Amino acid sequence: MASSSRHVYHLESSEPSFSSPLGSIRKCTVDELPILKAMSLKRLTLQPKGIREPHWHADSNELTYCLSGNALVNIIDTHSNFASFTIKAGQMFHIPSGSLHHIENISDDEPAEFLVCFRHEKPEDFSLSAAYGAMSPAFLGTQNKEIVERGGVPTIPDTAHHQDVHKFDVEGQQPPLQGEDIRSARLAKSIYWPALENVAMYSLRVEDKAMREPHWHPITAELGYVDKGQARMTILDPSGETDTYTLGPGDMYFILAAYPHQIEVLPEGGKEIHFCIFFDQPMPLDIGYKASAEGMPHEAMAATLGIKRREMPKMEGTSRAPHIVPRINDVDEVKVWTK
Repeated sequence: MASSSRHVYHLESSEPSFSSPLGSIRKCTVDELPILKAMSLKRLTLQPKGIREPHWHADSNELTYCLSGNALVNIIDTHSNFASFTIKAGQMFHIPSGSLHHIENISDDEPAEFLVCFRHEKPEDFSLSAAYGAMSPAFLGTQNKEIVERGGVPTIPDTAHHQDVHKFDVEGQQPPLQGEDIRSARLAKSIYWPALENVAMYSLRVEDKAMREPHWHPITAELGYVDKGQARMTILDPSGETDTYTLGPGDMYFILAAYPHQIEVLPEGGKEIHFCIFFDQPMPLDIGYKASAEGMPHEAMAATLGIKRREMPKMEGTSRAPHIVPRINDVDEVKVWTK
């Protein structure tokens, strides 16, 4: 079970902000996790016939990953540009701020579940029902309905299965980062998905014999969600203190830009972890510890580490950063900080 930490929020076990037989919404904004900055997360579940009512966000772009199920998404963009497409597990969609959209479960027998990342620590929503009710007494809608029930069968346009600029099949991507059958990272970022403006997402899988190299993102914050497995993370604060915590399915974490951190798999959680990691930049970049050691003069590194120059290991020859590295030592004892 995840430990207490100012970087962590237990999203899946939190009290829903909305719940009915048609579905639920769990959220983590700055109200729930004060360290959040310019990012937040919701987990949306739609039962069969459940519809996330048409709505828009006043101050935030949205980037959504489908965890399970099948859904229909409709969008009205600026100048009344319409888009309608289907989404299944492992696919994503992007909604610009202010664009009207709805999400509808089109399965007859299984829920549809989504991770919804916002580019604001406390996003503001407008629902179509409340907007209509506020402007004229002739309309019946007077408040947000959040999730409503569809009558009859879903209306799916013939073109809904085609590609769309708002949609991206991240799990269908050949992983740009992979190797040695121990890890892979599929990347939803602007080089592959030009529609992204100020947000990106990595689908990261690491087996129990590997770990994410210690690193930091110079100008990018990181918001992660654990879909599967158990992991341990350590974050270094500018004060020199470290925050170490464990994570399990349904937990999320947040790391400020330029804070060094690492991720390692804990064997008790199974053979693999799957993280959905969101960033507040369309092209997130990082600096790893190995590249740091290679890029600095060896005399400076030896002095920094408190060893003789001749004791420095050979670091030359790496053509690129390792990103995820094999575990060559035993797992350290799992010690975590708790309140």
